[in-house]
Amino acid sequence: MADHILVHNTGEVATLNYGKTGDPLRGSEMSDRDLLMIDNGTEILFSDGIVSKIESEGTLTSEWEGSSETQMVDARGMAIIPAFVDSHAHMVWAGDRSNEITMRAEGLDYSEISNLGGGIRKTVSQTRDATKDKLSELFFQRLRSAKTLGTARIECKSGYGLDVSNEIQALEVMGISNPPISIDRTWLGAHDIPHGVSRQRYLEELIDDQLPLVCELKLAEYVDVFCEPGWFTKEETMQICEASTERGLNVRLHVDEFQDGGGLRLATDLGAVSADHVAKSSMSDREYANENGTMQTFLPGTQYVLGNRLDLPLKECEERGLAFSMASDYNPNCPSLSIPFVGSLAVHRMGLNPLTALVSVTRNPGTTLSQNIEKHNGTIEIGRSSSILVLPSENVESWVSSFGTMNNLEMIN
Repeated sequence: MADHILVHNTGEVATLNYGKTGDPLRGSEMSDRDLLMIDNGTEILFSDGIVSKIESEGTLTSEWEGSSETQMVDARGMAIIPAFVDSHAHMVWAGDRSNEITMRAEGLDYSEISNLGGGIRKTVSQTRDATKDKLSELFFQRLRSAKTLGTARIECKSGYGLDVSNEIQALEVMGISNPPISIDRTWLGAHDIPHGVSRQRYLEELIDDQLPLVCELKLAEYVDVFCEPGWFTKEETMQICEASTERGLNVRLHVDEFQDGGGLRLATDLGAVSADHVAKSSMSDREYANENGTMQTFLPGTQYVLGNRLDLPLKECEERGLAFSMASDYNPNCPSLSIPFVGSLAVHRMGLNPLTALVSVTRNPGTTLSQNIEKHNGTIEIGRSSSILVLPSENVESWVSSFGTMNNLEMIN
């Protein structure tokens, strides 16, 4: 690989690097083309994987063209955007739950399907039966698929082992060498109560057995809990998260997916970097989270597969100046890694501006992950690793036009 990559002859470029890029964008900033875009004819130089220069057309080519150490990439006048940051994905599991589509069509909801032996517990059984080699193979295939769809960084959760050995194994699978995209690992042992184990016994196992091993082996940066009526209570969630933060893990939570249980406010009080789903959270709790630095992460794909109304308050959050992100929620029930599909739902069904939607799947989720300059954070920014996408169009808006695919997409760096 060349020491330098020079991208030139671009269409419009969405750098999204306005202001302090470790902070999310809010309100009108999310759609302000003057702040977030550069006009046609930009050159971007990568040096040893880091963006070193961004200049006008001709400035860098005159200096670097012909160098044996430089790979020249002609963007052919096409638009450039940052690669996607998927901040909520369940990537290590085996099995098949496609029969649940029929169950939902017959009127059964998520909880009813779970009570009939489906849902998380079915996947737990199938995952436990799979070998580590098989789980590794599936995980690698999913990472490759995510990259093909334009994702350069992904937060991956455990949660389909639900015992010490299988949760540790899932996190070990995520620790592969030389992954095709950057990975951030989350321990989600508290995804459900395993069949045949009492709530109290499993809570003790999580805190006394799983958590110490996760931390001693340095297998995760984050803890997550499915805090929802019928799963883990707010009190149980507090116990798990407080024990985890004492050991150095940051908090991410599943909250308020099916009803407003006060989960977003709890996540904020626990100092969570992100509270995810938040479909039913109150607006007062959304404002509280925004004021105190907890990101709301919406998961439109899950609403879609569950047959729910696509009425997430994305537009209202934008209008109120509240920070928010979106992610895929890739899992056995929503097996799509397509961030363009998530963006399409937000734009075509919930009224977001395409640039606003782009910010919510790049820079904003990037702020909830580590700010290591060697990891893509959803911007095109001098002084850090920044993966970029060359779109098959002169227009940035095209990123949401191909729904479940990104035809002729090219990822650089």
